[in-house]
Amino acid sequence: MSEKKPFNRRIAVLGGGSWGTALATQVARAKHDVVLWDLNPEHVKNMQLTHRNQQYLPDITLPQSLKFSDQLEKTIRDADTLLIAIPSHAVRGFLQKSKQWIRPEQHIVWATKGLEEGSAKPVHEVVAEEIPDCKSTAVISGPTFALEVANNLPTAVTVAASSHAIANEVASFLHYGNFRVYTSEDMIGVELGGSLKNVLAIAAGIADGLGFGSNTRAALITRGLNEIMRLGIAMGANAETFMGLAGMGDLVLTCTDNQSRNRQMGLALAEGLSIEAARERIGQAVEGVKTAKEAWLLAQKYNVDMPIIEQTYKVLYEDKAPIDAVHDLLGREAKSE
Repeated sequence: MSEKKPFNRRIAVLGGGSWGTALATQVARAKHDVVLWDLNPEHVKNMQLTHRNQQYLPDITLPQSLKFSDQLEKTIRDADTLLIAIPSHAVRGFLQKSKQWIRPEQHIVWATKGLEEGSAKPVHEVVAEEIPDCKSTAVISGPTFALEVANNLPTAVTVAASSHAIANEVASFLHYGNFRVYTSEDMIGVELGGSLKNVLAIAAGIADGLGFGSNTRAALITRGLNEIMRLGIAMGANAETFMGLAGMGDLVLTCTDNQSRNRQMGLALAEGLSIEAARERIGQAVEGVKTAKEAWLLAQKYNVDMPIIEQTYKVLYEDKAPIDAVHDLLGREAKSE
């Protein structure tokens, strides 16, 4: 791939966790002017001094061109693209705090995988409600572990936007080197795939932790994808989206690799740990826990049969024993595929 002119775009990556840091690293590799913002001044200071994210990606040396800031207003005002990498439950509050500095011509992009707590709204609806003047919005999703992106291992993602032109423009500052970007106009499908796979990864972790084996995991992934697809179609998404990177790709990755925090949560629950104890052991946000409640609300709202989502919800919120949830899934009556 041909080299790009250095610093031809000003990107603010908002959120200094593992995923925000990995994305900022990729944007810096692509030779754009990028600032990584985080709320915690001490965390920012440590990154400035060491050029490492000791808390989330301690073994990665960050690019020398990458800058760091805890000054939200200046970071937003100086950027032409805002790339949000914070948990889904915090997005609305973050936008309410920062929208006074956001300009209509700025791109707002998010790499957040989850549904809004309480409303079950995907992030694009939250952004539209809080920043209605911004028309250049996009979502990044796909099978990605932050550590592998930070290590510059080959990765492919999907960027979905309301128009092909916006998707291409956003893709242009990420598509570089070992990081390949595909584009889509199905924002609903891409967001649902990225959100609900976290719930199914908890289910996969539970099944594996209980020793049910590879056959069970393969069945769970396949039938779980079917559940996501049914809900997505009911909400207006394209079925084909769920066969791509943001659907099947992300689901397989998250359900099968122990780097997945959601899979780790399922494994911990199978051991008998509480959600709180599992979170403490994992040490980072586990989006699937909150998303399970919202996914179950959507299933009921759209009258879509989602038995794996239902049983995962009951384990997380109704104290159902994991072994009972698996047995109830297996005990469902036979039906055509």
